[in-house]
Amino acid sequence: MLFLVAALLLFGLVLGTVAHAPLGLSAVAAAVIALWLGVFALRERHRRRSTSAH
Repeated sequence: MLFLVAALLLFGLVLGTVAHAPLGLSAVAAAVIALWLGVFALRERHRRRSTSAH
């Protein structure tokens, strides 16, 4: 339960920050995060394929 409360507080803090930031800055930050998650997903997929081939 404490984890849920902390997650909701952090979520509210992030949304509050984005609401006051300019739209262009928010869009650039979203694109950077999406790119980072995409690279991470590709690296994980590649790592799983290479380790399961042994």
